This record gives sequence, structure tokens and C-alpha cells, in this order.
Amino acid sequence: MNQPLASSLHDLLQNDPDPTETQEWVESVQAVIARDGAERAHQLLEGMVEVTRRAGAHLPFQPTTEYINTIPPHLEAKSPGDAAMEWRIRSLIRWNAMAMVVRANRKPGDLGGHIASFASAATLYDVGFNHFWRGPEGDHPGDLIGIQGHSSPGIYARSFLEGRLSESHLDNFRMEVDGRGVSSYPHPWLMPDYWQVPTVSMGLGPISAIYQARNWKYLEGRGLLPKSDRKVWAFLGDGETDEPESLGAISVAGREGLDNLVFVINCNLQRLDGPVRGNGKIIQELEGQFRGAGWNVIKTVWGSYWDPLLARDTTGKLRQLMMETVDGEYQNCKAFGGKYTRDNFFGKYPETAALVANLSDDDIWRLNRGGHDPHKVYAAYHEAVNTKGMPTVILAKTVKGYGMGASGESLNPTHGTKKMDDEAVRLFRDRFNIPVSDEQLKDGAVPFFHPGEKSPEVEYMLERRKALGGFLPQRRRKASTALEVPKLETFDRLLKSTGEREISTTMSFVQALNIALRDKQVGPRIVPIVADEARTFGMEGLFRQLGIYAPHGQKYKPVDRDQLMYYREDTTGQVLEEGITEAGAFSSWLAAATSYSTNDLQMLPFYIYYSMFGFQRIGDSAWQAADMRARGFLLGATAGRTTLNGEGLQHEDGHSMVQAGLIPNCRSYDPTFSYEVVTLLQHGMQRMLTEQRDEYWYLTLMNENYTHPDMPEGSAEGIIKGMYLLKDAGKPKKGELRVQLLGSGTILREAIAAAELLDKDFGVTADIWSCPSFNELARDATDAERHNRLNPEAKAPRKPYITELLEGRQGPAIAATDYIRMYPEQVRAFVPMRYTVLGTDGFGRSDTRANLRRHFEVDRYYIAHAAIAALAAEGKMTGKDVARAIKQYKIDVEKPNPISV
Repeated sequence: MNQPLASSLHDLLQNDPDPTETQEWVESVQAVIARDGAERAHQLLEGMVEVTRRAGAHLPFQPTTEYINTIPPHLEAKSPGDAAMEWRIRSLIRWNAMAMVVRANRKPGDLGGHIASFASAATLYDVGFNHFWRGPEGDHPGDLIGIQGHSSPGIYARSFLEGRLSESHLDNFRMEVDGRGVSSYPHPWLMPDYWQVPTVSMGLGPISAIYQARNWKYLEGRGLLPKSDRKVWAFLGDGETDEPESLGAISVAGREGLDNLVFVINCNLQRLDGPVRGNGKIIQELEGQFRGAGWNVIKTVWGSYWDPLLARDTTGKLRQLMMETVDGEYQNCKAFGGKYTRDNFFGKYPETAALVANLSDDDIWRLNRGGHDPHKVYAAYHEAVNTKGMPTVILAKTVKGYGMGASGESLNPTHGTKKMDDEAVRLFRDRFNIPVSDEQLKDGAVPFFHPGEKSPEVEYMLERRKALGGFLPQRRRKASTALEVPKLETFDRLLKSTGEREISTTMSFVQALNIALRDKQVGPRIVPIVADEARTFGMEGLFRQLGIYAPHGQKYKPVDRDQLMYYREDTTGQVLEEGITEAGAFSSWLAAATSYSTNDLQMLPFYIYYSMFGFQRIGDSAWQAADMRARGFLLGATAGRTTLNGEGLQHEDGHSMVQAGLIPNCRSYDPTFSYEVVTLLQHGMQRMLTEQRDEYWYLTLMNENYTHPDMPEGSAEGIIKGMYLLKDAGKPKKGELRVQLLGSGTILREAIAAAELLDKDFGVTADIWSCPSFNELARDATDAERHNRLNPEAKAPRKPYITELLEGRQGPAIAATDYIRMYPEQVRAFVPMRYTVLGTDGFGRSDTRANLRRHFEVDRYYIAHAAIAALAAEGKMTGKDVARAIKQYKIDVEKPNPISV
């Protein structure tokens, strides 16, 4: 019996009622291990545990294993690469990555940057690039690599050696304005041929990777993509796992068996300000979380130099010490060197001190962590890509700032280190054997080093990438095939009046979606996505019609099976029913919305959700979608602050249109009528699928039922531009009082009713304008303003579209929407008349629609009153008229301002 086992058994046998029987069981297990291996012993013990549990015994689950490598040395897959060559390449990349950041910050401007993150992860990337990550050239579709954002200098440095980036690119790191440099982090918008995905907003990379891998399985299940062994690789830091999005969806990957997904967590034990778990062990914590979620967990904790020590650990004290030592102390060991480690780590027990008695302090310092050992990393990656039926996470222990010495190796401030003094640069050069002379480093110079296009290093790199299918990262800008979309006439019945039938714009959307689903080209590419609210939005018919995607099919008989619209799950289902997770549903939408790039397969996702739970809840992801050049539709249902009666403050949306307007390539609209919804849907499809423009569309939808008129002739252009004349009161008569009423969404109908009140009660006529998008109007207007400012000698200044429409119209303009005043306020400078804005500023309330509109002062009576007040301010009416309107419309002048708190 080996000594570690004997030691642990000694404690066990102290209170054992039958030590002899226990000894026999142990010897039996040892015999199995000796004859058939540890894997067979594990299988037998698992079977025994199952039998015992079924007998009613309570066996506590242990979610973690020992603090050693998951893959023992004798089971490690061996790398076929040239280890010495790969070390030289890795060293050159490290040098150029460091030089890029240091050079940038020795210039005026303080550009920032990060050295330490890539320094800790260089081996993790190098092994992947050399042996595992497939490019999209040839027959393979290519892998998707989510690079950790702060490691971007190292990726640029590799591309520099490969000849993809020039020295000028590197020397203009973070200087992109004039088009000479490279972006700070992975940004597909800024480098559209290079970066595949943006990842630097903490937590978004991991959740996006999960749903991207799931999307590939979904597309394979529907027969739209051929099955392949391609993988999504997501790199993240151990500190990043504190973000809820990082781990919040890992159960999805485990539940659906996403064996096309690999997480690599760079466990350098440090976040931005200090240790991740100074008083604990982040690797153990993460192991328990991922194992519990059904992942294959590979711990790569110790490098090869530790193998002999662990083999000689006959007492088990070294393993015990590894478990006892907390991360804060491991950080000290790397920060303070070999003597400190001998005295404060190994010196804790006589047995462990004896293990290193014949090692020098330098030898102890060289004891490496697993994430810096290419042999251990290769073995971990090899197991990951060959694992079937479950996702894999690799927990690789590294040193933050590896190679930076006193400038930042394993020190608390190292994350933000962007400068190194001359001595630190020389030590870095010497440590990695870079052929740069002292003369070249004079006067603070930090030159880039390229060994030459025909050098063995570069030829080796290029040969490896050729064998693996081309360079990475690389991004496809457009799908190879554009799609023809249904013409507007296809939706003809939705462009006509509903007569006396009342419907909501949500119903209009669902009907339009059903028409699009029947189109032979576009229909199969549509991805309907809901976050557990399909019945709320009247979309439950899609369950039976299209089926809900379920990777393992439907293993039960649904409770509503005898109904027409029962809950049907299917391996080929088209609907994605994501459950109560806006972040997950949006990530699913994002994967489909970028399929044109990742898969050369255009998809058109429609994600419909409670509008209040959209941009407000997942605004960072919406910005990520902009960066990723996503294409698809977001539908904010039950939109507006007064249309969702009865729900209250945390449900009523008065600001999503403002938030949507903050995203440059998001086109946002607040339509009122069915024909507006359909026009926008058809035009958006045309822009995204046929013209392949990198934009996505946000449309609000209401659950309020009312009648819808015929589409006015010639209104399509105005709907898309954001404004058109809905009702023209005709040429003004002499002495006639006239106002311009502007509205959108559900409040446009209040403006229409206000026009009737004004005419009946005060003899004031009104032109009525539907303004589906003040955001689009504002963008057009500011563009015209800039054009005129930059072209002072042009023959004629460019007029904003809203100015063009209202110019020459009589009377003041009143704008009212179901959103905060800021939304229509943004066009004030371009309205050529007195302009009054009404909106729903303040907290929401639970009440009827009528009461809510009265509370927020956007109903027909407040609109009519505002028009009278504006005419009085222009001297066309009097204060008595305003007072009469207040009395006639029962406006409470003592009521607190809704915005007051």
C-alpha cells in the first residue's frame, strides 16, 4: 500500500467498527487499479455509490477534486510540434506585444493598454493557434475564438509575425482615427475583416459563446448547416467569472450537451485591484460550479516541473499543502521568489521541505504553473476537442504579468501596467532571449523585432496556419448569397383598413411574421425568439406550426396535447423558447443575427419581449450587437409608459426609444398602425438580407386594440424616414387658427382625438403628423446641419427632412409620445415654429390607460390644452382661452408634476 493512502487510512480506521473489512475493500480497489487502471476503479466505485444511494443512504456530493491536474502525466496527449521552435515564436510574440503597449505609452497622449493579461495567457493562445484552431479555408467552416479583450496586443503581435499586420499598425496601437492603427480591444465594427467577436465588456463573451455554440446545434438540427466538429472557444479571466453573465448560462450548455463549446479560464488568481479569491481558491470554486452544471472540467494547475515532486509525495503532504494554501499566498510565492516559496510554502511541513531540499532557490522559482507549460496545455486542449456529449472548461493556472519581473509579475497593480522602465525592458529581453542589443535599447527605445519573412520561425507559423485552414482571427463581412425578400404587396391585407375590427400592433406583427414564414427564401431563415412570453404576445400558434427547438426532442406528452396550439418541442423546431432570461434570449438573437458572418448563412432573428426588459436590462449586450454588426429585429412589446395598464413602475417603458437611439446602427421606430409596422418590417428585411447592411431594427409594439386605417398613398417613404402627413386640414382660410400635431405609437391616437376637440370646442384646425421615429428624424437633421457647416459655399443648404415637411405650415407644433420628453425634444432645433413637447417623464403607475395618460399629461385633453396655450403664447389666442380649456377639459392645476419625487 502506498504511503499517502496509508496515511489517510490511518485516520479513517481510528473509528472504524471493522478495520479488517475496510482494509480488504481498500486492497481490492488497489488491485483493480494495478490491473485495469484508475478509470476502471472509478467506474466500479461510481456503481457502488449508486447502489448505496438507492438503498436510502445519504452520500454527500463532493463537487471538487484534489488541487492537482485532472490529466495525470501518463495520460497526457503528446504535442507533435517543435517545442523549441514554438518557445522562440512565443517569446517573439511576448516581446512585440509588450513593445506595442510600452511604445504607445512613451508617446504623448497616454493611450493606455495592458501587458499583464496576455503575458499570463500567451501559452494558452500559442498552443491553440499552432495545433487546434481551424480557419475557414477549405472544407472546414472554421472555429470561433473569443479572445479575452485585454490580450489583444498579443494577437496583434502574432499577426505581425505572420505578415498580416505591419509595424505601422502596431506602432499606432489605439490610434485608429486616421486609419493607421489597430483597435484597443476586439472590435468587429472597427476591424471588420479581423475580429470575430467583441469580448472586453466583462461577462458578455462567455454567455455569447454558450448561445453561439447552441445556435450551431440549432442550425444543424434544422438541416441548415451540415454537422461538423467546429468549436466555439471562449477565453475569460478568473476575475471575470464574478460577472453574473459569465456563469449565469452554464447550465444551458450542460443541459443541452454542447460538446462544440470550450471555455478556457485563465486563472492567474488576480483581477484588476488584487486577488480574485485571496482567502480561498478560485480554481476549486469554479470546478464545483462547472461540474455541478454538467461540464467536463479539466484542471491544468501545475507544470511539468512539478511532476517529479508529486511522484515523490509518498506521504501526501504536498497534495495536502496544495489544498490548504489559499490564492493570496500563491500570489506571494510568485511575487517574492524561490527563497520565499521555500520558507513559506514548502517549509510548512518537514515532509514538503524535504521534497525540495536538493533544489536551489532558482530551481524552486522555475517550478511552473500549468497554464505556462505547452505540454500540459496541449493535453488539456486535446481532451477538450475529443470530449463528446458535454461542454468542456479548462481551468489553467498562470501568473499575471508573467515575465514582467519587478514591473508587475504577480503584483496587485499589474493589470493596469502599461509602462516598463528601461531596466525592466532589458530583463524582459534577457528572460525571453530576444535578439535586441543594448544599443537598440538606448534612449528609451523599445524596437519591434521581426525575424524575417523567410525565417524558420515565420515559416513554421505559416505552415501551421495553412495546415489548420488559414489565419485567425478573420471575419467574413457579407454572406456569399443575398436573399430576395417578399415585396410590400405580399402583406397587402395588412396595409388595408381593419374596418370595425380592433387589433393591436402586436397582432399586426404576428400576422406579418406568419406571412414572411411562408416565403420560400426568407421563411426558413427566420428565427422566432421569445423569453417565456409567447402567449402574452399571441404567438403560441407558432408552437404547433413550427415547433420549439429541443435538442433531445420531446420526451413527455404535453398537458395541452389535445388543444390546437399545444406546446410542441422538436429536434427540428424553429422557435427558440428561452425561458425567463432576457440576457440569454438576446445572446441567442445575437448568434442568429451574426450567422451571415460566422456561418456564411443569413438568418433573420425576431426577438419579441416586454419592452421595459429590453435595452434597460441588456443595454450592454445591445451595444455588443452593434459592435458585432448584427442584423435582425428586436420587438419591444407592451411598449410605452401608458399602454400597459395595470402593471406599474417596473414594467412601464417610457425610455426604450431614447436608449435605442444611443446605438448608431440601431434603427428604431414607434409605429401606430398596422401598415406602418408592415412597411418597416419589409424595408428592414430588404436592408438587412438583400442589401446586407450592418444594422438592426427596433420596433415597439402595443397590446392596445383599436381600428387601423388604410395605408395613405405615398406614405412609405415618410414612414421609413420617420414622419409623414397623416391628415392634412387643407389650405388655411383667412383668420383661421391652425396647429401642427405630431405623435407616435399609441399617443398618436390621442393627438387625432385632440384635433377633434380643438375643432369642436375652439374652432382650431390641425394638421396631424405621424412620427414613427424621432430618432431617425434627429439623425437626418444633424447630418444635414453638419453638411451645411462643412459646405459653406454650396449653392443651396441641405434641409433636414422634418424642416422640409413643416416649413410653410401654419401655427405652433405640439409633439406628444408615450416616452419621456427627451425623445421628441431632440428635433427642437429643426422645427421651424414654436414647439411644445409632452411626454411621460417620471415613474410609472398601475392604473387604466385613461388614468395613466391623464397622470402623465399626454392624453387628448392635455394635447388640446397645450395647443391652446401655444397659440396664446403667439398672441393668436388669450389667457382666457387657456383658462377655459383648463376648465372644460377638467385639468387639475394643483396636481403634482409627474416627474416630481
